[in-house]
Amino acid sequence: MSLNPDHEFPTPIRATARRFLLSLSLGLAFLATSLPAAAQTKPTVDQDRDHDRDRISTMWIDHLVFLPGDPSVQTSFNAVNSGVGGGLSGLIITSSTLGDEAQGGGNKVVETALEVPPGFDIVSVRICYENSNPRSFITQTRLAQVQDPPSTALVLLDDPTHLDAAGPVCVDSQSVVVNPAKGSVLLSLRLNFADTSDKIVLRAIGLNLIQ
Repeated sequence: MSLNPDHEFPTPIRATARRFLLSLSLGLAFLATSLPAAAQTKPTVDQDRDHDRDRISTMWIDHLVFLPGDPSVQTSFNAVNSGVGGGLSGLIITSSTLGDEAQGGGNKVVETALEVPPGFDIVSVRICYENSNPRSFITQTRLAQVQDPPSTALVLLDDPTHLDAAGPVCVDSQSVVVNPAKGSVLLSLRLNFADTSDKIVLRAIGLNLIQ
């Protein structure tokens, strides 16, 4: 039997081929339109963005547990009225002596140890306070880390900013990076009293943390 070069396939075969090509085209079109947007286009990366700043979160600690650093400093609490400003409760700090030196020498302070969730670093301290009179105020914010063996504490933050606003106000300390996994961290606030009738009230204390 001779072959005719102009011979066409039978109608059923041509119909099957057309259906196959149509199905293939539809399938490719569906696949292209169903891809996730992220797979089709890549977002522009901003290399200048401060990603660390976006991850900073504030953890509020128990500000009522600060202990006096020496007998000249007294701490108290009144849930009804702190006696300062609008009267909102807080840790009330007073002093029986003037100045910023403790009895027997050293700094006049209130101090507490910090508890930080594992995996987080401290990058600053947020202090919310109110002074009965700006002449008496917090003169220094310090973070010190107990070393191993525990015979010394290394000062990692020593912020001399005077918190002398009448308040109420919240302020952040200078920036620092403290890894609490390396040792217990102590927070101390140095005090300066110009009059023994003055009061400093801690309304809240927060730790700004980064993971």
